[in-house]
Amino acid sequence: MTDAAQARKGLGIYFTVVVLASAVIQWRIITAGGGLDDNGRWVMLLMWVPALASLVARIALREGAADVSFRLGGRIGLKALVFAWLFPVLVGVAAYGIAWSVGIARFAPPPVPGLPQAGPVVTLGAELGLALTAGEIVSAIFGAGEELGWRGYMLTRLVRARVPFPLVASGLVWGAWHLPLILSGHYATGPNRLLWAGLFLVAVTCAGVLIGWLRLWSGSIWPAILAQGSWNVVIQDVFDRSTAGAEPGGPAALWIGESGSS
Repeated sequence: MTDAAQARKGLGIYFTVVVLASAVIQWRIITAGGGLDDNGRWVMLLMWVPALASLVARIALREGAADVSFRLGGRIGLKALVFAWLFPVLVGVAAYGIAWSVGIARFAPPPVPGLPQAGPVVTLGAELGLALTAGEIVSAIFGAGEELGWRGYMLTRLVRARVPFPLVASGLVWGAWHLPLILSGHYATGPNRLLWAGLFLVAVTCAGVLIGWLRLWSGSIWPAILAQGSWNVVIQDVFDRSTAGAEPGGPAALWIGESGSS
């Protein structure tokens, strides 16, 4: 069997497990009632489905896990790690800063425990500091399950299978995986769910291209894990919470947030 044929066979097994397992868990979340916060254990299990699918494919084809590449990647790997850690802050400052300055949304960070009298800029800085340290660790644990599958297995197999534009393809698959929860109104959605789903798909595909490039450039899975963990905790837990009108369906959600221009 050629390397390309082996990769295509692995992708077939991988996608079968991802689709079936994700469908069961997403249906459980959708029918359980409440939001994602009320179904935290199911959400975490869902985020680890890609890693589980990659493990099943590796066992079925008797492949090892060396290609996941847990090495740090030397100087290039260090650069990729720093970029992955901080690029959501740069995106947030630019996208949300513009929204705040032109009046699309209002800068309104919630009080930080221990700093009840701090000004909004100090509050935002404290929130970012906490998010990029303790918050990053927790967020990366969730995100690792996705990245071990999407970028640790799927992306490299798309390359080996000679799929055209593998970075774009991997981003599209990653974005499409979220769509059931968006269209059901459970995640990153608004009054027009189709519009929000389309915007989300574009934004996440672009993010997937960047994270995939970091994985291939560094030769390490760690920048991908760090990038997703940092994005989730910085954009969702800091900038969204610091912005009045950024909530799903809010007046600014078309321009910022995971379904907006950021």
